[in-house]
Amino acid sequence: MIPTKPSVVGTDADHPLDPLSEAEVALASEILKKEKRLGPHARFTHVQLEEPAKSDVLGWKPGVVLPRRAAATLFDCKTGATHVATVDLESKSVIAWQEYSTKAHPYGQPPITIEEVFKVGDIVKADADWRRAMKRRGLDDKDIELVQVDPFSAGYFDREVEKGRRLVSAVSYWRRDLKDNGYAHPIEGVVALVDLIENRIVHLVDEPDIIPIPKKSRNYDRASIPQTRKDVKPLDIVQKDGPSFTVEGWKVSWQNWSFRVGWTAREGLVLHQISFRDGARERPIIYRASVTDMIVPYADPTANHFWKCAFDAGEYGLGKLANALELGCDCLGHINYFDVPVADDYGEPSIMKNAICLHEEDYGILWKHYEFRNETFEVRRSRRLVISFFTTVGNYDYGFFWYFYQDGTIQLEVKLTGIIQTAAIAAGKDYPWGGMVAESLGGPTHQHFFNARLHMMLDGEGNTVTEHEFRPRPWGTDNPYGNVFDVTARTLSRERDAAREADGRTGRYWKISNPNRTNSVGGPTSYKLIAHSAPAMLAQEGCYMTSRGGFATKHVWVTRYAPDERYASGEFPNQHAGGDGLPKYVAQNRTIENQDIVVWHSFGAMHVCRPEDFPVMPVEYVGFTLKPNGFFAENPAMDLPPDRNAASRDNRDKGSCCG
Repeated sequence: MIPTKPSVVGTDADHPLDPLSEAEVALASEILKKEKRLGPHARFTHVQLEEPAKSDVLGWKPGVVLPRRAAATLFDCKTGATHVATVDLESKSVIAWQEYSTKAHPYGQPPITIEEVFKVGDIVKADADWRRAMKRRGLDDKDIELVQVDPFSAGYFDREVEKGRRLVSAVSYWRRDLKDNGYAHPIEGVVALVDLIENRIVHLVDEPDIIPIPKKSRNYDRASIPQTRKDVKPLDIVQKDGPSFTVEGWKVSWQNWSFRVGWTAREGLVLHQISFRDGARERPIIYRASVTDMIVPYADPTANHFWKCAFDAGEYGLGKLANALELGCDCLGHINYFDVPVADDYGEPSIMKNAICLHEEDYGILWKHYEFRNETFEVRRSRRLVISFFTTVGNYDYGFFWYFYQDGTIQLEVKLTGIIQTAAIAAGKDYPWGGMVAESLGGPTHQHFFNARLHMMLDGEGNTVTEHEFRPRPWGTDNPYGNVFDVTARTLSRERDAAREADGRTGRYWKISNPNRTNSVGGPTSYKLIAHSAPAMLAQEGCYMTSRGGFATKHVWVTRYAPDERYASGEFPNQHAGGDGLPKYVAQNRTIENQDIVVWHSFGAMHVCRPEDFPVMPVEYVGFTLKPNGFFAENPAMDLPPDRNAASRDNRDKGSCCG
């Protein structure tokens, strides 16, 4: 729900980090249009809160009014002129107006807008050469009108045609009718490079060798699957006394946890000021947490696929394309939804309904012991708080789920589903660049990388990161039985030291510590980052995918906090030539020991497509965990009350668990 509490004087906010209200979005847009004399060709990629300085937020007290400002990026859809602006909502003035050059190397463009996604099909279908390419593949005018044209971020390959242009590449899919799943029918060998300012194709690939279009339909809508399973009984989630969490405006409190909810067009869900109440102390852990970047590089070198390397956050916007979640479908149980005020492509305000879901769920056993000697039997069930959103970027759907556990653990889980990219394969041929998913249909092998930005504040602002591994100790007088192994420790002192990869062979992990705070056993208070050791980016060094998505070449990066270093791939990854983001940040090689630091974690999955991934892929799970490691004096969940679920039953005699 949208907060309705009384606001701070002069604003619609209860707290400096509250997202802009619908009225504030409208006001910011109105000020920009009036002061900068913006005409009908102005397009907005976002209008959102410009977050106040961290020091101001930490020093803020209720009743104190901080400047309330909006940040916006906008461009002219006729000229391509791009500006980054800051609007002061109190003085009703534009206090920053910076032109961003999209023509000077290394280029870079604002994200692709929703309007542009829809207009590409009309541009492509109006092109005579593209229509001839379709007719060469057996399609008539009626077929062509049903063709699905997918705009895809064009990337960068140092071609003359790219320079200074705002572009997308477009690939096409035949459809039997408008409801048909186009990804079952890829049209191979035709790629249109579309200029979004000139509204025309500026380069067309039409390969001479024609691969037949796969024509078998593979649909997934309800009408296409009339026979469904009859043996699925209801599994109801009932909380007769309501949830254990409370929501005050944009602040969430649950058991010992508290945090503030935020939102941006690029990142979607943002969590601010994550803290844990330990006795009488409110202990900060993370100042700001979000997923700032994604990259999906493909491993097929053919015309339809070699250039595919989508930065779904920076080129489109995870928040911009978020879903309206459905009660009882996307989220189960007692739900608190957050509706998010946003700006559309024209700067007009709207409400993104049910964009964020908050609920709690059972998670099995948290701790248990049966002492047979004295018949002491104790068990506590685990419960976790879940805050999440889902976004659809073209063919893929991604769910971002933050979990908070009663023992102080924080976890981010990304759920990957949707429809894979497909390639048409000639009859009788193998597909060397991926897996066959159906007759004459392949799925290109690809990687998915996400980058979580964790602005740490573990027990305060002075934090240090150490790297640890498990090493077997050689036989010797200090290891006479050969059973000893050691845990190594290395402090990451400077930024270049801290670009690191996970290693499953040694169980490598990282600890974020506060050397200025001593825990109950004499060490620094710490949390442990547990990363999965999936491969980093596998494209060759020097490849444009690698230079543009350098953040995916390492699993862990640590930087000194700087307010303008917000995104792992830089401000404008769309069509950027590369070298921006984390590799650029760490080149400064600043000291990061006992500093205000940001931990950036790149994680993801290898996807070798299989028949079971089509027509819609079952959810694949990736993510990471932050666990307390010397942060608490004991298991912080010892004070949980015992509980028995009276609704549970023994299926043998239909009796309740409580007798």
